[in-house]
Amino acid sequence: MRIFCFISVFLFFAGFIFPAGAAQFSGSYLLQVCEMDKKGKEKSEGGHATCQAYISGVIDYHNVLRSLKIAPKVDICIPQNVTLNELHSVVLAFLRSHGEHDGFVAAPAVTMALYEVYPCR
Repeated sequence: MRIFCFISVFLFFAGFIFPAGAAQFSGSYLLQVCEMDKKGKEKSEGGHATCQAYISGVIDYHNVLRSLKIAPKVDICIPQNVTLNELHSVVLAFLRSHGEHDGFVAAPAVTMALYEVYPCR
């Protein structure tokens, strides 16, 4: 019983420490972690990996929806030979030129960036 009470109290206070919105990437945050200098070097330490992992997650989720036959109308088809570095560049260019996504969840911006270059035919 003591363990149950301890866990309940911990979870209650964890809700105050880690608000639900904290897990969301905004467009401006994704731009910050994806940003590179003119030589292609990341501006934020670990940003390259974070950016590409986020992009990969959006693509994986999109592919799950497609496998369930519920793909959205903005359907992306990325060729097998495209690298994560290329996808990173596509998303970065889109975020730089579309500041309207800054205050919103970044996933739709990633999908729209990829759709501009890799729409399904």
